[in-house]
Amino acid sequence: MGEKRVKKDINVSIGNRIRTARERVGLTQEQFGDLVSLGPKNISDIERGLVGISLSTLKRICEKLSISSDWILFGDRDLDKKEYLIERIRHLPDPQFAVMEPAFNQILLLPGALEK
Repeated sequence: MGEKRVKKDINVSIGNRIRTARERVGLTQEQFGDLVSLGPKNISDIERGLVGISLSTLKRICEKLSISSDWILFGDRDLDKKEYLIERIRHLPDPQFAVMEPAFNQILLLPGALEK
C-alpha cells in the first residue's frame, strides 16, 4: 500500500501562498510548472502542502513571478491587488523593468487623457 504523507503546517502555508501567487498571474499549474521547471504533479503537491520546496525552487519561483521570498515564506501580510502588483514591479530584474517602464508610464498617462 502507498505511504500516507503527513502535511507539515509550514508546507501547507507556503503552498497556499504559492497557489495564490500563481493564480494572481493567471497561470495554470501546468503553465507554472513549465515556467519553474517542475511537473504539474509537483506543483500540485507543493500547493497542497504534501511536499516542501528547496531553496533553488523558491528562488526560481520568486524570480519568475517577480515576488518576494519573504512573502512566500512568512506571509506576514495580505496584499491587496495594488500592493501585490507594486511588490511584483519592485522585484523585477533591471533588464525586465527597463522594457516595462515605458509601458507603465504610458498607462499612467491614460487617466489624464481620458478626463479631457
